[in-house]
Amino acid sequence: MTTPPPFATGVGVLDRSVAILDCVESNPMGTTELARTLGLTISTAHRLATALVAHGLLRRDPSGCFHLGPRFATSALAETARPVLTELGAEVGESVQLWVRRADHRLCVVCVESTEELRASQPVGSLLPLPLGSAAQALLGERNPDGHGWVESVQARAPGVGSVSAPVHLHGQVVAAVSLAAPLQRLRPSPGRRFGAAVLTAARRVEDALARPPEPG
Repeated sequence: MTTPPPFATGVGVLDRSVAILDCVESNPMGTTELARTLGLTISTAHRLATALVAHGLLRRDPSGCFHLGPRFATSALAETARPVLTELGAEVGESVQLWVRRADHRLCVVCVESTEELRASQPVGSLLPLPLGSAAQALLGERNPDGHGWVESVQARAPGVGSVSAPVHLHGQVVAAVSLAAPLQRLRPSPGRRFGAAVLTAARRVEDALARPPEPG
């Protein structure tokens, strides 16, 4: 049996949550094994692990084992996506971003600005509330009713601005959204019909790069 790490701070919920993260980092496991390893009741282990999943700190695979979640991968995700978004921005000439979910908001972690004087800009660090905008819809798992892999929005969040976004998946879960935003006059006949295919291709490229095993150092 693994020896549980000491609950050092005296803040029980926090200490136990960190202990769970420490356990699954080295050895993904299910609720029963977590409870046994850390000396918790099964109900407590389940409650804490489920809350950590909700916050993106853990994910659960189809077999029921918990792993570190997508929030820990934000830096690697941004580095992986940046060259893809740089190419996308050069191809389309519009501002493109990578967004991740933070509770009931979305956070911009990569931005490639358009060189146009009139552009839709959201710098890195921008935090916008869900569910407005196509990036928010993609992060929430919304689907285009016509079956496309992208979703679009027109003036949903700001007048005169439209956007089209596509989700990025990792381990079957949406972990980010690639988004293009621009003034409406450059998005005719619609954001999706104009740029949806390019945005979707970029999202798939990011997925492929994330799934690729790291090269040996």
